[in-house]
Amino acid sequence: MKRTKIVDIFNPAIVGTEVDVKGWVRTRRGNKYVQFVALNDGSTVKNLQIVFDMSRFSDDDLRAVTTGASIHVEGRLVESQGKGQTVEVQADTLEVYGTADPESYPLQKKGHTLEFLREKAHLRPRTNTFGAILRIRSTLAYAIHRFFQERGFFYLNTPLITASDCEGAGAMFQVTTLPLDKLPKTEDGRVDYSKDFFGKSTALTVSGQLEGELGATALGAIYTFGPTFRAENSNTPRHLSEFWMIEPEMAFYEIEDNMDLAEEFVKYCISYALDNCRDDIDFLAEHFDPELVSRLKFVVDNEFVRLTYTEGVKILEESGRKFEFPVHWGTDLQSEHERYLVEEHFRKPVILTDYPKEIKAFYMKQNEDGRTVRAMDVLFPKIGEIIGGSEREADYDKLMTRITELDIPMKDMWWYLDTRRFGTVPHSGFGLGFERLVLFVTGMTNIRDVIPFPRTPNNAEF
Repeated sequence: MKRTKIVDIFNPAIVGTEVDVKGWVRTRRGNKYVQFVALNDGSTVKNLQIVFDMSRFSDDDLRAVTTGASIHVEGRLVESQGKGQTVEVQADTLEVYGTADPESYPLQKKGHTLEFLREKAHLRPRTNTFGAILRIRSTLAYAIHRFFQERGFFYLNTPLITASDCEGAGAMFQVTTLPLDKLPKTEDGRVDYSKDFFGKSTALTVSGQLEGELGATALGAIYTFGPTFRAENSNTPRHLSEFWMIEPEMAFYEIEDNMDLAEEFVKYCISYALDNCRDDIDFLAEHFDPELVSRLKFVVDNEFVRLTYTEGVKILEESGRKFEFPVHWGTDLQSEHERYLVEEHFRKPVILTDYPKEIKAFYMKQNEDGRTVRAMDVLFPKIGEIIGGSEREADYDKLMTRITELDIPMKDMWWYLDTRRFGTVPHSGFGLGFERLVLFVTGMTNIRDVIPFPRTPNNAEF
């Protein structure tokens, strides 16, 4: 008999038929006449009730059926007479694949804190909470590819090992094969990277954007979707050292086109999750965030407000609100400022544009005023900035001037400048941290809970 996944078992058309199910035991209860086992196979947040008639099974048969054990059951799927489920399986056969000692299995039936489960990251996907999060994460990943592929974008793989620092922050993980206990040195005492694997100093990428621009100025429109790395010593609920980024780059797109795409993109992803992960979202709403569904619909149903950074700062200064971080023109806005604009002032998602050039990256297109650049940040309720992007500087001389002002080594940038020397065009792009999106869609409050194995300072377990 072919196995039926539990996600497919709730089909009314198969009630009354023989089914073959396999999974892990969530709970077991009952008496000497009948035993009830809640079974889950990871395909859905819903458990399937298995009914064992104890006139057909012995205590010894079920002795190993404890929380965490894996079992195989064949039986008849029938309508359930009890509360809490619509169907159940009346077991005919039982096979125990793997036992789980109740004394040592850490996920017994009781409430576990999210902090405790982070320490059990190798097992936490078996809980209802993390099963729901990981299914939503998978669905969102599919939605991202589907969105861009349907619109004629090409998926570009950018390097994980690079010699350039896209963000200019210097917080990069070095990649080397040099012996750390006996580093080769040059005559002036510096590390001799000519002896290293790549013949130069290299690091894990912080972004695929610069290479993405090369793809966009050849293929027209590309997107990247892969892991990136930041060596920032930030122990906050919003930071990871390893995370995934989605970075589309588009030739012949100006800032307005970029904003249109960003709004369409996030609305598509959230709608796709609501349409395809509703059971998981409802579960998380019930247990963690009662306002989750209304907040997701809030983003999907509203047009995003667009205003300049200067207008946003004026609103904040005139709000009468005492912020933890004082705000004035020229400051980088904090989450509290962004959330005020979204949640209290406009009550809609917001796209801020035209930031001061001093607080933005070198590659952003300068406005005619000489003070601001064509940057855009998409701001959401609860988390603030979820997307950052810009129209890119297409003028060779202006880009070169900015690189010189910031002392960015030319040896790392010649290939990037070639796109401005040979057939430059207006082009734009943005970046979305995948975990920020999953955080928003799941209603979780700590980014370490929306990636299977979080990498943070002093933590590289599993």
